[in-house]
Parts: sequence; structure tokens; C-alpha cells
Amino acid sequence: MTITYLKKGKSDAARADDDAKTRAVVEQTLQDIETRGDTAVRELSEKFDSYSPETFRLSQQEIDDLIGQLSPRELQDIQFAQEQVVNFARAQRASMTDIEVETLPGVILGHKNIPVQSVGCYIPGGKFPMVASAHMSVATAKVAEVPRIVACTPPFNGKPNPAVIAAMHLGGADEIYVMGGIQAVGAMALGTETIDPVHMLVGPGNAFVAEAKRQLYGRVGIDLFAGPTETMVIADETAADAELCATDLLGQAEHGYNSPAVLLTNSRQLAEDTLAEIDRLLHILPTAATARTSWEEYGEVIVCDTYDEMLQVADDIASEHVQVMTDRDDWFLENMTCYGALFLGPRTNVANGDKVIGTNHTLPTHKAGRYTGGLWVGKFLKTHSYQKIMTDEAAAMVGAYGSRLCMLEGFVGHAEQCNVRVRRYGGENVPYGEAASYREAAE
Repeated sequence: MTITYLKKGKSDAARADDDAKTRAVVEQTLQDIETRGDTAVRELSEKFDSYSPETFRLSQQEIDDLIGQLSPRELQDIQFAQEQVVNFARAQRASMTDIEVETLPGVILGHKNIPVQSVGCYIPGGKFPMVASAHMSVATAKVAEVPRIVACTPPFNGKPNPAVIAAMHLGGADEIYVMGGIQAVGAMALGTETIDPVHMLVGPGNAFVAEAKRQLYGRVGIDLFAGPTETMVIADETAADAELCATDLLGQAEHGYNSPAVLLTNSRQLAEDTLAEIDRLLHILPTAATARTSWEEYGEVIVCDTYDEMLQVADDIASEHVQVMTDRDDWFLENMTCYGALFLGPRTNVANGDKVIGTNHTLPTHKAGRYTGGLWVGKFLKTHSYQKIMTDEAAAMVGAYGSRLCMLEGFVGHAEQCNVRVRRYGGENVPYGEAASYREAAE
């Protein structure tokens, strides 16, 4: 096996040190929000966003005024993208059905899919106004019929961004707040004097937002750990060239200063050509200041001998976005097991998934793709089971089994729950053998 790194990013130790510093800042900040509520939120907003309005919640008039600043074309584009997301979410919702089955004569088991009752949606926007993120969280929660949807986004250049606010409102947000970062996530989860806490947090964000969600998990539910953007391009010379690979890597590296971008290929020539093309593009890309830092510190180029090795490396990295441009794209679809979302073929690109095609762009990062997929309508639904016994015969029969199994584990009180049903509903003739007795156990 030969796996060669032509370029490596920060070491695992350096990344762990960054994570530790982030954890400490987030922990202290969340404690402050919990203790001082709105006062802490306002101080944090002033410090990080230079924004301190009379109230952080937008009124309906303010929302209408902001939407009125958009051109008809801008509004149409937002509505088109949102429609694609909603249509796919509706199809996914239709696949999730309530069930009820009779597993034994007189024994009914079932489950219901119940919406989470309140959700806090975080829409990033301090560096770039993430219009599409509102579709992914707010509109998808609406399809799931969540009764209360709270949406937060930071100010952009010192004021609410009209496009983001429009997407939130059109998506179905019940409350819209202009606040960002830890203060937004903390306020939604912990509650303040003016914001009722939610049951669940969703949405992507920077490392501080992701860490805040991690620390708040348990007090509230979360969708997944969705931190800084990650992208991987899996390519060979049959389907991709240096321009495609370099463009697709830098297109995601511009998200932030710590956005990993990885090229995985079995062609050393393609790898070297892509490195050269990246250098060229970084001299002309308007967002090069951000993309260059990400690429220098987090970019990697890995050359493998075989497709099997490429598959192994890809599953180990478990990147958020995996773009596959090879002569066997469907083979990767069939065999890959750890990733956020796949983008198959040179005609497909991550930006389409981010903005318009209809799949959800809130995806697992930091290897979380090993155990979860991305945000989807099902994340807003809780599947709750129920059971009922309809006949005396079923009550006695199940009770007899249950009684003996409880005694096998030493749970005498549990056994008596079963025994009382056997005595009450079984009469003289208990099927499938006698129930256990706590009195016999005591003797």
C-alpha cells in the first residue's frame, strides 16, 4: 500500500490545542449567559458585532422593510432555492410513516413521529450572509410541522441582512433575532429574560458555535456537530482536470480560515497540476485572503496507488462534502460509508448542494459522518413507541413470560407487575406455564 502526502495541513496536536482553547472560551461564555441573561448577550453582541439595537428581535414591520430592499430577481432566486429544499424535505417526510402492528393475537405495537416542539435555528452570516442556511434549517423544520421556530443570524456589516431575513421569514420562522455566535446559540438554548428556551438547536457555524452546541447537548437536542466547512475532491484523470479540482477545493476553502480541503487522487500528475493551479487561482481569487490561509494550514493532497486505497482514506477522513470525479463514481456511492454528502460527477459541485439543488447542506464535520448523516426533516421528528394489550388471553400469556424473565434478573417488583395481570386476566388456566411468584422466591 502506498499513500503519499504531497501536502499536509496542521498537525493533529496543533488542531487539538486550538480545540482546547475554543472549549475554554465557550464554557466561560455560556456560564455568563446563563447567569446574566440579556445583559451578557448584549455585551457580547457589542463586543463581537458592534451591534446593540433596542431589541434583538425583529418586528414584522422591520422584516417587511428588509424584504422590500430586495430586487424582484433576488426574491425570485431565494424562493426558487427554498422551493427545491422544501420539495425534497416533503418527499423525505412522506417516507416516514407512523406504524401499528399486531405482533401477537391481542398485542398491538406502534410508533408515532412527533415534531420537536421548539427549535432554534442558527444561520451564520458575520463573514458571508448565509441565505441558503435559512432554507436548510427553518424551511425544513416547517415541513416537519415544528410549532415554534426561532431563528438567529448575526448582523452583516452592522445591520440585518435583507436576503437572510427574507429567507428566514419565507421559510416560516416564528421569531427572528439578529444576534450571532455563542450568544445566539446560548440565548436560544438557555433562555433569557426576553427569549424562551428551545428544545433543540440546529444549523452550522464556526468552531465556537459548533463547540457551544456540543456543550449544550443534553440540556437541549442538537442536529449534529456542524463546524467549519470541510471538502474532499476524489478525482482521477479520466473525469477531472486541474482547473476543476483547484476550483472546487478553493471554492470551499473560502468559507473560513480553518476549512479543510483535501484532494485525493491516484494520479500524481493531476495532483501536481492541481497544486500549481491553486497557486495561480490564489493570485486572482477575490476571497484569496481567506482561502489561502485555509489552504496553507488545512489543505492536503494525497496520492494513492489504487481506488481501494482512495476509498479507505476517504472513509477514514469522513469529510463533510465529498466530490467524486472518476471513471467509477457509482462504485464510490455504493461502497463509501463515512461522509456528509456525496456530489457525483464533474457536472455536480458542492456549491449547488450548498445553495440550490435541494439536498440539505447542514452536514457532519470532524469525522461525525462515521455515525450520523446530515440535517434533514427526520431530525425534527421524534419517533415514540407505544403498546397496548387488547385481550385477557394476551395479558395472561405475555404476563407469564414477563414474570419469569423479571425473576431471572432478580427484579421481584417488576415480576409482580406481570403477576397481578396474570392473576386478574388469566383465571385458572394460565397459558405457557406458571408465572413466577415473589412469595415463592422469598421462601
